[in-house]
Amino acid sequence: MKMDRNIEDFDSLGNDHIGTSENTPMRHDAFKLSKEEKIDIIKDDVRHIMETLGLDLTDDSLKGTPNRVAKMFVKEIFGGLDPAKKPSASTFENKYKYGEMLVEKNITVYSTCEHHLLPIVGKAHIAYISNGTVVGLSKMNRIVDYFAKRPQVQERLTIQIVKELQEVLKTKDVACVIDAKHLCVNSRGIRDIESSTVTSEFGGKFKDATTRREFLDYIKLDTKF
Repeated sequence: MKMDRNIEDFDSLGNDHIGTSENTPMRHDAFKLSKEEKIDIIKDDVRHIMETLGLDLTDDSLKGTPNRVAKMFVKEIFGGLDPAKKPSASTFENKYKYGEMLVEKNITVYSTCEHHLLPIVGKAHIAYISNGTVVGLSKMNRIVDYFAKRPQVQERLTIQIVKELQEVLKTKDVACVIDAKHLCVNSRGIRDIESSTVTSEFGGKFKDATTRREFLDYIKLDTKF
């Protein structure tokens, strides 16, 4: 009965979409197996799931699915678990002395809810104020993509993006807002297809109400071309 109660508690936590750590929960032996070894194991697990559901894996349309899913998990949608894929974000001296806020908005977010392994799709908006160094614009997109490509909760993703850029830029003056749809809400459970989730993390000068307001106003600008 104790185990049953624990399982119910864990189910409740997941259904409420609550995270427990700002760091992605990883085992100490997470990289003991090679990518190909992981694919072989996951392929068998996916096959077992499909057969348990009653699907006929001799059908031409289904026979390749276990291998495709396994490769997708390891090399694509969960590729951000691999620290070797962390983008190198080289910084440069701010020689032109740009001292205002820099905003990179509408960065596409494709992630996966860690509670139901369903997609999270949305946009990230990032800003920073240089303290002497700048980072290439595309590196900001790559940082978002790296931390998104793992089982996630949106709050953690937002924090991880800000912390990484703070470390790269050697400044606390970094902010991030993410607005995303969670298919675990939109396609199952309550099945509310209109709702989205907004999270934010403000560091340094962005904790000031005026600076924060400026950032949020930039996000609302219509920049479609």
